Amino acid sequence: MPIKARYAELPGAIAAGCERMVHPSILGQSGRERQRRFIGVMLAAPFFAAGAAVTLVTSGMGAAVTVAAIFAAFGLCWFVALLVAATGKMAAAAPIALAMAAVALGGLIAAAGGLSSPVAMLAVALPFEAWWIGASRRAALWGAVSAIVAIALQPLAGVLLPFAGAQIAAWHWLMPLAWALTLIPRLSAFRDSAAAADTLDTGDRLEDIIDAVVLRVARHGEVLDASAKARTLLKLPPELLSGTGLFDRVHLSDRVSYLSALADMRDGAASRRLDLRIRLPQSGNSQNDSRLMADNYRPFLLELLRGEEQNDVFTLVLRENDETARLREELAQANETAAAAEVAKGRFLAVVSHELRTPLNAIIGFSDMLLHEMFGAFKDPRQKEYVTLVRDSGQHLLAVVTSILDVSRIESGAYTAEPEPFRFMEAVDMCQSMMRLQAQAKNIDLQTQIAPDAGDINADRRAVQQILINLVSNAIKFTPDGGDVVVGAKRIGSRLHFWVRDTGIGIAEEDFANLGKPFTQIHNDYTRRFEGTGLGLSLVKGLVALHEGTMSIESMPGEGTTVTISLPVNGPKGRPANQAGVLTMPVTRAKGDRNGSLRKTA
Repeated sequence: MPIKARYAELPGAIAAGCERMVHPSILGQSGRERQRRFIGVMLAAPFFAAGAAVTLVTSGMGAAVTVAAIFAAFGLCWFVALLVAATGKMAAAAPIALAMAAVALGGLIAAAGGLSSPVAMLAVALPFEAWWIGASRRAALWGAVSAIVAIALQPLAGVLLPFAGAQIAAWHWLMPLAWALTLIPRLSAFRDSAAAADTLDTGDRLEDIIDAVVLRVARHGEVLDASAKARTLLKLPPELLSGTGLFDRVHLSDRVSYLSALADMRDGAASRRLDLRIRLPQSGNSQNDSRLMADNYRPFLLELLRGEEQNDVFTLVLRENDETARLREELAQANETAAAAEVAKGRFLAVVSHELRTPLNAIIGFSDMLLHEMFGAFKDPRQKEYVTLVRDSGQHLLAVVTSILDVSRIESGAYTAEPEPFRFMEAVDMCQSMMRLQAQAKNIDLQTQIAPDAGDINADRRAVQQILINLVSNAIKFTPDGGDVVVGAKRIGSRLHFWVRDTGIGIAEEDFANLGKPFTQIHNDYTRRFEGTGLGLSLVKGLVALHEGTMSIESMPGEGTTVTISLPVNGPKGRPANQAGVLTMPVTRAKGDRNGSLRKTA
């Protein structure tokens, strides 16, 4: 980097360093500017005082007094600067600083030979420095008063100080000249600050319209100040964005584009616009939003602007990405609506199921009593036939209601599995004995292929039996007369794999997406004549999920279907209740032609 460019960036670097020392409680731009300048002047003044002490005081008092004067200047000035930086209060520090300056200037003029010395021209410095810091006529007036006090104290200092009355020398011009040289970068910075103020005022008006955060940023990305809207949009005090505060909150993958935009602005671009994500502080009510945006990052739109006469400071306008924010709000509302609907549906199904089970049990019980002719024989054979139909219909409705209640409990997380060790073959035998008559009615060969190593499994016995009964029932229902249904099982490692395979009608590719959805039944011209509620496979899916198992379906239209279940032999390790029954089942086509087998895995 050229030396000229380095010196051109020096005032901005000094200003940025003083900006970091401004107390966080100072939020207004003008207040921060006054405090920043005050701290800068108080930090720089000891160096000027030290030079004066070396040239003037040493000649009369020696090195000991010179060192004491230097330490006093640095100690007092830096103490006042740090006091303001720590408390943010300038009301008491400003008068103290003016009093110290008046006393020091009076002693300096007296040591240089009186009012006839060029050092007396430094009296102009006090009203200028006061105006530079306070940016008001009142501040300049108090500076002028302190200068008059310094001139008035000069004769008294000439009497009290033993080194006063020194000969006027030509090199005394170096002190007012050195101070005058400090005006060049400060007046340039003041001009840039005025231009920035105009831009910031425009930004403030723009902020009121578009609800945005306006920031001023140095060439290399350090934030000099931020508008008060940061408290509402970013939930952050503006001072936390100063320095690298904004960059530290930009998402890691968005930092490259942000730095590239800054580089373009340094190269002369008039403006840049980009989307980026900024990390906001966590709040008590942000739990749902955190699910939508990991680590509480939110999307924002950032615009970088350049002032007409401003090369080293850029204006940033940061606002919410309206489209993304709108979509996020709509998604949150949709999720809330869906959750409320699920809760209402679950409550409705639970209430209806419980209300239906009582009369259905009564219907089935009294029908059995009538069929056993406990209160007399039937006079007409059709009476017994009708009572049989009533009982069978009641049992069918009771099975449907029980399935609805089980699905509802699984989806709501209220279904409690009670694992116990039992022989898997016992569940298969029970299923085979219950389904044998149904299979014989269609002349279907119900077979078992249980490997000897199937052994025991730690699971909910009722749930495993329900899984087998539902799968075998579906296989028999969708298998034509004379077909085959096979129940098989084998142990692989720490898991038990069992399956139900049939030679039925199979499943078309377009129907795979609806498999396992409650109250959804696969329909086509052939399957419409089969009864069902569409709850069987959904219940199986939920029960498998409760056991931390997997389910896969492989089918070929016209050739049959195989449903495979895999359960841990040692039982489930534990799953949160609100995840029970939640399974995704992506469809994948096996290698082959378009009519090849389809596989669906959960």
